[in-house]
Amino acid sequence: MELNGVEIEDTFAEAFPIKMGRVLITAATRKWAEVAAQEATGFGTSVIMCPAEAGIERFVSGDSTPDGRPGVYIQICTFGYKSLEEQLLERLGQCVLTAPTTAMYNGLPDAEKQFDTGFKLKFFADGMESEDEMNGRKVYRIPLMEGDFIAEHSVGAVEGVAGGNFFILGDCQMSALTAAEVAVDAIQQTEGSITPFPGGIVASGSKPGANKYKFLKATANERFCPSIKDKIEDTQVPEDVNGIYEIVINGLDVDAVSTAMAAGIKAAVKIPGIKKITAGNYGGNLGPYKFNLHEIL
Repeated sequence: MELNGVEIEDTFAEAFPIKMGRVLITAATRKWAEVAAQEATGFGTSVIMCPAEAGIERFVSGDSTPDGRPGVYIQICTFGYKSLEEQLLERLGQCVLTAPTTAMYNGLPDAEKQFDTGFKLKFFADGMESEDEMNGRKVYRIPLMEGDFIAEHSVGAVEGVAGGNFFILGDCQMSALTAAEVAVDAIQQTEGSITPFPGGIVASGSKPGANKYKFLKATANERFCPSIKDKIEDTQVPEDVNGIYEIVINGLDVDAVSTAMAAGIKAAVKIPGIKKITAGNYGGNLGPYKFNLHEIL
């Protein structure tokens, strides 16, 4: 199969279940909503070493936020609900409540699982907090030096999907990077998914475990490293490829991940120099979700 003259390998991306919370952050300007979102989702690339996977989902205008101000949805993901609740409280309390002009609202108000994160944040006011209602949402007003911080009572959580992915193979590093950048931009226009790595892009694609250093949980995926393709017997790097980036996608459900993967791939293949699109899987041993590239396109 080819798309815009680029080979799409007949393979699948393998993904696994994860617990995820979704929060809407608003602010007086998009800049401050984005600053708070970036802080709250920091150190959130991979649960291999990070306490959570986290990322910015998408930006929204004031027309679709409870307080009429620009906003940004974020997702925070961990393997268990207990750790997710802890991460939500810590990240929202330290990175959003502290940021200028921000407020936080429940990004999954209809989810069965709800954490009383906003209720717990109100104690920062040391008894001077007040309860209010905003467009049918129960919120708390927490007085700060700049004014009131608004926190909705609850944050919803669901079991989502983590690890959807595709690899972009380019004739050089810059062509692959440009394609990865436009892919992330396209994904951010979709709803319900995040790309948790730096700028949404993975330079260090990995494999579970190790061939030599057995004490490591994950190591470099040497079959996709262009600089050593002449040294690897089963290399997956074609002769004309010298740069590869991976896009990892987490989403609220299978449809969100499929939609994001398709949007990203369709954007990436429009960049000159892209030779091939493939995906990472481990024979079905990593997780129960399989996203076949041909099927999602």
